[in-house]
Amino acid sequence: MMEWMLMPLRKYAQFSGRSRRKEFWMFALLNMIVYTVVFALMFATSGASMFAAADSTNPLAIYSAMFSGVGILLALWGLAVFIPSIAVSVRRLHDRDMSGWWYLGFIVASMIPLIGVIASIAFIVVMALPGTPGANRFGPDPKDPGSAEVFR
Repeated sequence: MMEWMLMPLRKYAQFSGRSRRKEFWMFALLNMIVYTVVFALMFATSGASMFAAADSTNPLAIYSAMFSGVGILLALWGLAVFIPSIAVSVRRLHDRDMSGWWYLGFIVASMIPLIGVIASIAFIVVMALPGTPGANRFGPDPKDPGSAEVFR
C-alpha cells in the first residue's frame, strides 16, 4: 500500500501516461494523513500561543505563531507535493481519456462561488470513475501488468 502512496512522488513531474484510481486515492490518503498529523502537532505545540496571538492587536501575529516550528513542516510538505499532486491528477484524467487541461478547468471553476462546490464534487466523481479499458490516446491500460510501467 505504501508503494502506491509514494508512486506519485517517484513520478514527480511526469504528466504523460495514465494513473490508476488506486495511485490517485492512495496519494490523497497519504496527504490527508500527513496534513492531519502535522496540524495536530502544530496545534499541540503552538496552540496556546496562537490563541494569545489572536487576542493581540497585531493581525499578523497569529501567522507568526502558526508558522513558527511545526507550521514550517506543513508549508514544506505542501511545496513538496504540489507538482506531484497536479501530475497524478492529470494522469488520472488521462486514464479517463480526458485531456489534462480539464484539471485547469476544474481549478478555475472551483474558485467561482457556488460553481466551485459543484466543480469540486465533479472533480471527485471523475477521479473516482474507472479508467477506460485497454489502451487509449494517452497510453496503455495501467491495470494491464504486461504493459504498465508501474510494475517494473
